[in-house]
Amino acid sequence: MKVLIVDDTPLNLALMQTLIGKLADCEPVTFSDPREAIEWCKNNQLDLLIVDYMMPIIDGIEFIKRFKSDAAHEDVPILMVTADHEKQTRYDALQGGATDFLNKPIDRHEFLPRVRNMLALRRAHLATRERARVLADEVAHATREILAREREMVTRLARAAEFRDPETGAHIQRMSHYSELIARKLGVDKEYQQAILLAAPMHDVGKLGIPDSILLKPGRLTAEEFEIMKGHPKHGFDILNESSSPVIQLAASIALSHHERFDGAGYPRALRGEAIPLEGRIVAVADVFDALTSSRPYKKAWSLEDARAHLESGSGSHFDPACIDAFLGVWPQVLAIRDRFGED
Repeated sequence: MKVLIVDDTPLNLALMQTLIGKLADCEPVTFSDPREAIEWCKNNQLDLLIVDYMMPIIDGIEFIKRFKSDAAHEDVPILMVTADHEKQTRYDALQGGATDFLNKPIDRHEFLPRVRNMLALRRAHLATRERARVLADEVAHATREILAREREMVTRLARAAEFRDPETGAHIQRMSHYSELIARKLGVDKEYQQAILLAAPMHDVGKLGIPDSILLKPGRLTAEEFEIMKGHPKHGFDILNESSSPVIQLAASIALSHHERFDGAGYPRALRGEAIPLEGRIVAVADVFDALTSSRPYKKAWSLEDARAHLESGSGSHFDPACIDAFLGVWPQVLAIRDRFGED
């Protein structure tokens, strides 16, 4: 335990240094000039401060104030040594951060027990802080494991939907990264950006509830078949709803709302404008863009220019204008994602 002693009287300094040296596992560090002591404190950790009250230039109370201004010293106990018996001095010192007092002349039979008690307090505090650190590490480790299992579940749900849908895994990767890109450009917090990256792949999980005869039909759907297909947002919501996971809750909202239109002409609830959840408005842009620019057995891929023009023309009707502006405002990053997650 490192004990800093600050006293401008050489005799007192030598006496306290000798007494501290008698304690096991203690290292005294002494200064007669409080200015030098303050400089030393800036780059060193200590476990107990013993400081004289009556010192020139910087008195004990001012020294404590400067010492405590460094957050690294916030929990270090302080023993003030003083020949001043005025109560106001003690009040001021306590207000400034002193833990205990010792009157001059120093009595070794009083000094040593007080120092031992204060060092025991310091050891207990350090042990508590270490236990808190270990516990925080364990909680962080457990949280990472939970998030890893959550990501695995998200991936498996998305893959399950892929098995019944001609869309590819590359589409899932691209549209989820597009969604994160839009969220970032809109300025939402990083937690939401990460959550939408994880949740977006489940946007079409409700297609698990659509018959193969409709889902895999190569040609255009009839009006009756399209009505059945329009049920997949609700199916997805029912699959994902009521989860305790914030990511799955977000995925449920995306599944239900990503086919809504900004002008209210979408489905399943015909929501309009900002009544559509933000995540639904974001994923609508990402999903449509990637669907347009991807080739499928039943259609050719649109050119990037045509797909971009389609988004611009749909701004304010199909799509949220803010989401369109965000997406087109980071066009180089969009192209980088498209290249990164190619169909191969």
